[in-house]
Amino acid sequence: MSSKKGVILAGGLVGLLSVLLVHFGNPANMGFCIACFIRDTAGGLGLHRAGVVQYIRPELIGMAIGAWLISLAKGDFRARGGSSPFTRFILGFFVMIGALMFLGCPLRMVLRLAGGDLTAILGLVGFTAGIGLGIVFLNRGFTLRKTYSLNKAEGFLFPAMQIAFFTLLIVAPAFIFFSESGPGSMHAPLAIALIAGLLVGVVAQRTRMCTVGGIRDFIMFKDTHLISGFLAILVVAFVGNLITGNFKLGLEGQPVAHNDGLWNFLGMVLAGLGSVLLGGCPLRQIILSAEGNIDSVITFLGLLIGGAFVHNFGLASSAAGPTANGKVAVIIGLAVVVVVGLMNMNKSADVTMKGDVKLGA
Repeated sequence: MSSKKGVILAGGLVGLLSVLLVHFGNPANMGFCIACFIRDTAGGLGLHRAGVVQYIRPELIGMAIGAWLISLAKGDFRARGGSSPFTRFILGFFVMIGALMFLGCPLRMVLRLAGGDLTAILGLVGFTAGIGLGIVFLNRGFTLRKTYSLNKAEGFLFPAMQIAFFTLLIVAPAFIFFSESGPGSMHAPLAIALIAGLLVGVVAQRTRMCTVGGIRDFIMFKDTHLISGFLAILVVAFVGNLITGNFKLGLEGQPVAHNDGLWNFLGMVLAGLGSVLLGGCPLRQIILSAEGNIDSVITFLGLLIGGAFVHNFGLASSAAGPTANGKVAVIIGLAVVVVVGLMNMNKSADVTMKGDVKLGA
């Protein structure tokens, strides 16, 4: 599935499953949103108490388990880590702040466009600008240093965590939270969501699917390999939304979105820049974590804590628009991520690789 045709088919499958998940109960234009799913899971675990976004998302669990199983079967599983772990945590934290300013990860940005949400256009422009800025750092030798081989058992801990989350979702003890209203209360039946996640985990692992990587490779190498999957998601989800009656063209009244163009733009600049420095978008970090990459697990924890922090301290945007605290957090995030980029430049290092930027991952 690593061929361009395989990437297109994988993107088409993600687009189709996204439409089906919305049809079966997920919020509109949120068939898949890695940032939203991590935020909801943080709420379900009680890490934040925003009652409208609390649900341990089985799609997220399925993606991790699917990628883990196929990586084991194909010999891609390898425990490794040690590449600037705390820096990766900080980058993951601020990527989440940027994504929740926009109200969606890069994958949801594509799905919002496919649903007719014109407010996502400036998000896409900002995302591309952030990637472009990240490429400047890459070309000047940005690196988070090399990774090291670890005990294989270390790599099994992330899948084990996901299995524990699934157990908590099924058993539903009193300390696990479930939204009774809002986006967290809107979800497809558990079995459908889990199977959809498993399928996406498998195809994303085999194709190295990455929204950041697609735009990055097109800018750097004029390579359309990964971006073709990005476009396939857009086209298939667009057609699916037309068929199911979920297409709504416009700027106003879009589901789980706001129309403040400046902050949609800046939020996705932060998400794009941080993701380039990390070597992949939030989806890619989940897949790498499942393959035994502990640095990506640390990034996942940064995203998880970031999702909790955003709601605990009033940083999250809503349909009413961004908050004052959120605006300050995005500006701080941009400053921090730029400093991280400047402090980790190594002009003698060969840090780019066509098709995927390892950055020690």
